[in-house]
Amino acid sequence: MRRSLAGWLFAGPALLVIGVFFGLPVLSALALSLTDFDLYALADRSNLRFVGLANYLDLLRTPMFWKSLWNTTYFVVVGVPLSVAVSLGAALLLNAPVARFKALFRTALFAPVVTTLVAVAVIWRYLFHTSYGLVNWALGHIGVAPVDWLGDPRWAMPTIILFAVWKNFGYNMVIFLAGLQAIPQDLYEAARIDGASRWQQFLHITLPQLGPVLLVVGVITVSGYFQLFAEPYVMTRGDPLQSTVSVLYFMFEEGFKWWNLGRASAVAFLLFLIILGVTTVMLRLGRRKELV
Repeated sequence: MRRSLAGWLFAGPALLVIGVFFGLPVLSALALSLTDFDLYALADRSNLRFVGLANYLDLLRTPMFWKSLWNTTYFVVVGVPLSVAVSLGAALLLNAPVARFKALFRTALFAPVVTTLVAVAVIWRYLFHTSYGLVNWALGHIGVAPVDWLGDPRWAMPTIILFAVWKNFGYNMVIFLAGLQAIPQDLYEAARIDGASRWQQFLHITLPQLGPVLLVVGVITVSGYFQLFAEPYVMTRGDPLQSTVSVLYFMFEEGFKWWNLGRASAVAFLLFLIILGVTTVMLRLGRRKELV
């Protein structure tokens, strides 16, 4: 009893903070999603009505919600594998025995993660500017016509994906680097004695040993990329032709542009269910492969 009481006393402050600043807001948002809370209800609570699941059903009939979900899914499907591949490649280079100045390069590659997203997003807007951007200037020297990177619906989302990969790959790189350093070197020595090439060592030693790390990185990256907001907000404001409107950007406009706070809360919980479903499938596949 004393040990149990001591445990609760030590955990109590943390649980209280979590309950007040996380649990209570989540429950409040869930209750809000079941009402028609809007600007009129904000002025007078008597205008607030309980509508049940009407907000959720209305969202499923809203074309803009499906378009934003498609844009977000496209961002996740293309961006997650690219981000994981770049992170793993950078970790392999830093973990190579011949690599020099590892601490310097590790810091330099991790630097984009800790830089202010808004500041670097503004810089990327200028880099990809149609008229005087550095990217089009470089392409012009090899005979490629200027591309409207952020003004063409075909190129806007790929440009945002490249920016997000550059901004976030350093975080996963550190995780992969820790996983690579935990692989026993005896396995590689035995493989080299058996005549295995570097590619065979990568396929049959590195990837299997990194299986649990790959699963963790995949879940973290998928859940993070589904919450795309700041990049399109700063770089394109959802344009051109709403090709970069994400689910969170749609939620932001519903809540803080049109003041439909009930619908905005419903969007948040629908996105939560989507992320929960995708990550659950990933974890179940990981269990089947004995990665968890």
